[in-house]
Amino acid sequence: MRQARWRSENNALPPKRVVVADDTMPADRAFSLASEGTALLWRGDFQNARQLLNAMARRAAGTGRKPRKAKTAPASPTEAFHLHRQAQSQRARTLGMLLLPLDADYTVPLRRAPEVRPACEEAYGPAGEASVVSLRELLGLIGAHEWRKKGVPIAALGARIHPHYGVFSPVRGEYLQLVAQAPLPSTELAFDIGTGTGVIAAALARRGVRRVIATDTDPRALACAADNIERLGLRGQIELQQADLFPDVARFGKAPLVVCNPPWVPARPNAAIERAVYDPDSAMLKGFLSGLAAHLESGGEGWLILSDLAEHLGLRTRDELLAWIDGAGLTVLARLDAKPAHPKATDADDPLHAARSAEVTSLWRLAVMADR
Repeated sequence: MRQARWRSENNALPPKRVVVADDTMPADRAFSLASEGTALLWRGDFQNARQLLNAMARRAAGTGRKPRKAKTAPASPTEAFHLHRQAQSQRARTLGMLLLPLDADYTVPLRRAPEVRPACEEAYGPAGEASVVSLRELLGLIGAHEWRKKGVPIAALGARIHPHYGVFSPVRGEYLQLVAQAPLPSTELAFDIGTGTGVIAAALARRGVRRVIATDTDPRALACAADNIERLGLRGQIELQQADLFPDVARFGKAPLVVCNPPWVPARPNAAIERAVYDPDSAMLKGFLSGLAAHLESGGEGWLILSDLAEHLGLRTRDELLAWIDGAGLTVLARLDAKPAHPKATDADDPLHAARSAEVTSLWRLAVMADR
């Protein structure tokens, strides 16, 4: 019996049943086995494995099947969202059943396999033992490696941000334009809460903020931010701290500007990378609001960057958000709004099109109530 380490960035449990598959396996058979929870350990050609994965994805989407009787439309946007998330989760589980072997040096021992060592080392660390990984995850590693090399152009910076594997890429440019446009209350000091790639900290520094303290809890995000800050030549202005939300007041004091772009949708993430989008029970949003007053200088501002997509999905109401702001002893000075321009906002075939088409991204300028 041969053994190998199971790798899953999303902490998926290893499959209970595994069968060997190769180029002779029909796509229908592969999809059927995967749907039942049986994993396929691929021993054929690497490029054929990619084609099989694409064929399984088409079957998961229902493409090419005989038309089914139309299902009843979701009763509400909330139901549509939960059905969509359920379908995404099931699709990920099924497609994650196509597995590839990795040798101890991260070589894929299959015909026509690409060089994946750099991508694996960036995500997993140094090699050392044979392992098994889903092809879907491996392709994600390869894609992330390429994005890290090329970078993402950021119009508000006039430069590129290079996301690392597992750190959410700043693909929604409208919120960065809001950060670039909002009037700065001060250029002395700012806190960037949950910095991720470091893009907001960089935008503030480029606007002339002399010192930015950027926090995150994720070591990968901090390494990614450090890389971007170095690339942009901003190391003298930005300091990184591993912290849960706010920097230590005893060390850094209070700031005249505190910025936070929390996950926008109060729901459970299905994958690690989704933690930048989904925030169960709006925990980070509530934490930022409840702690803001204690970290703001007198006369300072807190900038909350938030989409109202959750409101259009029925997952959070505007009244709830305003009540959290009021309950934290804060008042709204102003709000800057922008309409998203990403492709899904205009895709009528998207299951959440009604909510996405109405979405507005806002920068809320908050201050401590005068009587606090």
